[in-house]
Amino acid sequence: METLFMSCLVGGILYALVSVIFGDWLGQALDGALDFLSLDGHSWLSPTALVGGITVFGGAGLMLQRYTSFGVLPVLIMALLIALIAGTAVFFLYIKPMEQSENSIAFSMHGLSGMMADVLTPIPAAGYGEVMVKVGAGFTNQIAASFDGVDIAGGSKVVVVEVKDSTLYVSEINLS
Repeated sequence: METLFMSCLVGGILYALVSVIFGDWLGQALDGALDFLSLDGHSWLSPTALVGGITVFGGAGLMLQRYTSFGVLPVLIMALLIALIAGTAVFFLYIKPMEQSENSIAFSMHGLSGMMADVLTPIPAAGYGEVMVKVGAGFTNQIAASFDGVDIAGGSKVVVVEVKDSTLYVSEINLS
């Protein structure tokens, strides 16, 4: 049993060291050849939680075997329980909060409907121009056409009425 516990402990430590030190480099060098290992879809099956649990299983098993007088089966069961608790703790205290804190600068074109924009390139009545829309903490420039079929001068404030075929159809806002 000591060999099993030591293998789990050393394997987990080596995995952690290799992934921290060489993880990005290996990912680029292998060009995504190991992407099938990511287990997408079930975040509780993340490698961090699984390998963390396996490492704790090895360490707990070694300690229980050396420092208690329990037999092989109780040590194995207790090491599994400790590993399950540690893997669950890693998931709920580290992985889950990190998933929820991810920020993205991505946006949906259809999500731009109703947003205000500034006209950068004048929009002719029957043609296209360019507008700048504030999205999140940044700005995006998009192709725009007049929703009402009228000319819209550069520097005007507009509102996005609809989005069709990656074009924003805008109407000028008259605040006077």
